[in-house]
Amino acid sequence: MIKRYLLVLGCSLAAAGLWAQQSPEDKFRQLEEILPTPTPYRNAAGAPGHAYWQNRADYDMDIQLDDDNQRIYGTETITYYNQSPDALTYLWLQLDQNLFSKDSDTRKTQTGGMAGNGERVPFGMLQRMLTEFDGGFKIEYVQDAAGKALPYTINKTMMRVDLPAALLPGKSVTFKVKWWHNINDRAKLGGRSGLEYFAQDGNYLYTIAQFFPRMCVYNEVYGWQHKQFLGSGEFTLPFGNYKVRLTVPADHIVGATGVLQNPEKVLSAEQRRRFEQARTAKEPVMIVTQAEAEAAEKTKVKETKTWVFHAENVRDFAFASSRKFIWDAIGVPFGSRTVMAMSYYPKEGNPLWEQYSTKVVAHTLRTYSKFTFDYPYPVAISVHTDRIGMEYPMICFNGGRPEPDGTYSERTKYGMITVIIHEVGHNFFPMIVNSDERQWTWMDEGLNTFLQYLTEQEWERGYPSGRGPAYKIVDYMKTDRSTRVPIMTNSESLLQFGPNAYAQPATALNILRETVMGRELFDFAFKQYAQRWMFKQPSPADLFRTMEDASAVDLDWFWRGWFYTTDHVDIALDEVKWYQINTQNPDVEKPLARQQEASRPEFIGDTRNKTAIAQTQNELDPKINDFYNRYDPNAVTALDRKEYEKLLSGLSEEERALLSSGYQFYELTFANKGGLVMPLIVEFELADGSKDLHRIPAEIWRYNPEKVTKVFMLKQEVKGITLDPYLETADTDTDNNYWPPKLAPSRFQLYKERFNQGGGENPMQRQQRADQLQQTQPAAPPAGGQGRN
Repeated sequence: MIKRYLLVLGCSLAAAGLWAQQSPEDKFRQLEEILPTPTPYRNAAGAPGHAYWQNRADYDMDIQLDDDNQRIYGTETITYYNQSPDALTYLWLQLDQNLFSKDSDTRKTQTGGMAGNGERVPFGMLQRMLTEFDGGFKIEYVQDAAGKALPYTINKTMMRVDLPAALLPGKSVTFKVKWWHNINDRAKLGGRSGLEYFAQDGNYLYTIAQFFPRMCVYNEVYGWQHKQFLGSGEFTLPFGNYKVRLTVPADHIVGATGVLQNPEKVLSAEQRRRFEQARTAKEPVMIVTQAEAEAAEKTKVKETKTWVFHAENVRDFAFASSRKFIWDAIGVPFGSRTVMAMSYYPKEGNPLWEQYSTKVVAHTLRTYSKFTFDYPYPVAISVHTDRIGMEYPMICFNGGRPEPDGTYSERTKYGMITVIIHEVGHNFFPMIVNSDERQWTWMDEGLNTFLQYLTEQEWERGYPSGRGPAYKIVDYMKTDRSTRVPIMTNSESLLQFGPNAYAQPATALNILRETVMGRELFDFAFKQYAQRWMFKQPSPADLFRTMEDASAVDLDWFWRGWFYTTDHVDIALDEVKWYQINTQNPDVEKPLARQQEASRPEFIGDTRNKTAIAQTQNELDPKINDFYNRYDPNAVTALDRKEYEKLLSGLSEEERALLSSGYQFYELTFANKGGLVMPLIVEFELADGSKDLHRIPAEIWRYNPEKVTKVFMLKQEVKGITLDPYLETADTDTDNNYWPPKLAPSRFQLYKERFNQGGGENPMQRQQRADQLQQTQPAAPPAGGQGRN
């Protein structure tokens, strides 16, 4: 529709109606009533306050791996430092292995029916139900430094140790715990760590974590963080120093948190030489080759060796041990320091692991450091397992196994690279920026997934990232709200764990970086958060406040919508009106009016009457025609021109220029159907084929979060309009983002129904068959043209 109006110069359009249209729901209401009040411990800027404190725990441990019975035996001496202003009469420790006890709450609270698909039940489901496993910690004693028994109480996955006298501020206490437990088989029981058994050679590969009683966090936010471990909410732990002696079969290779203290006793001279060579090498160096690992897995010795590791300022300790390990390493320089990036993997991981793992570790350290802080630890290790990834300080366990013939799918390759980036990246969040995983999974998984996406994109152009870009979250965001919970939901209460804790917060941060704040402001603020809270314990409010404090961007509307609600983005281009200035020049306006009249669709009755009525009365009797039968309202007269000249004489030079400027005015109305307010990104395709992009901040919705109207002034007519043209707002329905509306066909494929179809071969296997077939075929004659180079 074209509407022609004389431009009226004056104040803002519809200003008087703004408050009358305001919605009762204020999506720009500040978060002050939600966020905790700033204190001397955590200030209003999102930084640690002048009185910030945190307790610490040092560990001295002797650990024995029983390869014959698949058990862990341990004795630990814990020195706990009370740096709080409070006197503590008891201490709380985590007993995460009790997750596997027969009467654990995890087992009792599992839900679901027998059949997941018709009457088909997977073997693994029944095997896990029928497997008898004597899991959980067996605590032999808790003693003080002098060997006197301390009273303790075990409550499921937590243990309280009662002190004979209150631990006063600024003081420390030392006590000992002796314990053992059976090691879970991940294939049968699942778990974040455990063992894998290789039947073909009768060997085990151990990835061992949360294997010892560990101190809970005590802080000013929760007091003791001793929320029970049900399996989803991960680990909240204080920092400390670790001295650990690991006794394992003498033919095992061990990787662990920290730095090996006695290489001369557990490594050969050649292995030590290779390790030193790796520090300055350009490519990863094999410390233990595949041939050496294959030789070791064929013979089992009864002797043991003790590997000694020391780690400073870490919040946990984990290790991996097997005679099957291949081991490679490369040094990654950080100023005057060299960090050793390393991988441990059995032959079953090759050729994929030898080609990629350690290089991915090094790339991750460099990229994360660019966006946060230089990686401070001396080593970073990736260990191959048959399961999904899991992270601990300086070491992580990662999946991604090729087929037995050495081929692998594209999904396996990129899945392995992705999980290594993600798990190595967890060294930054939460191993150093020590967020509370038991309470808020998104604070480590979401932030880490965001940085994972940035790191993937710097690994390879067009990397098939599964999470990060806004359009990747759309399918989740448009699901029924009853199946979703806000990001700000406790870890054990999440309904869709991956989308909620990983993908949605990662997407939110990506939108902040690309669309709301811009890369420069976001990167500066995010680095401030990382550096403020490295080796400290941040809360969600500290992130929210820091991002605003360091950028001068009010983000309360964003945190409120994306993190505290289940709203989604669906902004529709609801209505488009086109206006042009009426120049009042009769030589312009009257011919245009004639043209519009001629182009107007003809009423069907008029069309039919041309033939149905042979002659009208005035055609039979022209004498009845008068002035109005001859009058042409669109004819330009001398009087019209004289009146136009009079109008121009009363206008200033600027007003005359504006009257004849030819500006096109488009009034666009946007409807917020999903509830989340977002910036409006509007792209106009102009008559000459060029494009004009307009970015409008989310604050346009502050007076009415349901519907807004805005006028755009353009120098050309518009052929088309697109809302969110670069898919940057996670809009769940892009069909309503176009003017004129666009209809894209969906293609369907006809096929014959078949049953019992297998998974098929991977592309590498198919190409091998093609190559073999090609070798048996006679050479094809030339096709008469040159092929592509």
